Amino acid sequence: MDGINPNILKEICEVRMPFGKYKETILADLPISYLEWFIRNGGFPKGKLGMQLSTIYEIKLNGLMDLLKPLRH
Repeated sequence: MDGINPNILKEICEVRMPFGKYKETILADLPISYLEWFIRNGGFPKGKLGMQLSTIYEIKLNGLMDLLKPLRH
């Protein structure tokens, strides 16, 4: 996992979406269609949440959800 902060992976398995259609959904559980909606509509939010959403999008897009299995509760 060169270049990936393991804390970010842990966070996306614990942090919940703070707003919108999927409010209270753990970021790792957001459907890829919702993440693609952000891309089509101006991009991910700024700041830490945007970075977390971008990370989970790349993980899902590249079929790497197995990376998160050891971190899921």
